[in-house]
Amino acid sequence: MKITEALIAEHGVFHGLFDYIERTAPNLKTLAEIKTVAGLLDATLDPHSRVEEELFIAPLDHCMDQLGQTQSFHGEHEEIEATLDAIQQSKSAKAARKLLLETVRACRRHFDKEERHVFPMGERLLKARTLNTLGAEWQKRREDTGW
Repeated sequence: MKITEALIAEHGVFHGLFDYIERTAPNLKTLAEIKTVAGLLDATLDPHSRVEEELFIAPLDHCMDQLGQTQSFHGEHEEIEATLDAIQQSKSAKAARKLLLETVRACRRHFDKEERHVFPMGERLLKARTLNTLGAEWQKRREDTGW
């Protein structure tokens, strides 16, 4: 399996999680409930982002640099992580809920950028053998972490 196929499949799982969060966030009553949902999102996004950055984005950084997109792309990951951290520090359910929904929207925009631009660029620039090797490494890391 190519790494692009694996990452797109993971995105499909995340889109379902985003849908669920958007449906349920308005009904979450307590700050603890919101923080728990945000913690789940963070716990699943973090390994995805790390593997994506290390295995797929790193080999494309020079290309993204040429397009002036490297800082923007990495900045989006950092912004999402910072917002998830802010939710955990929040003292208000209303503020935390707002941040949670903003995080989901930011994730959707970021995933859309990856799916429409970054993954196709990787498919064009990296050889099929490289994409398959990276896919095998993705699978090994998933098996090693149980995620």
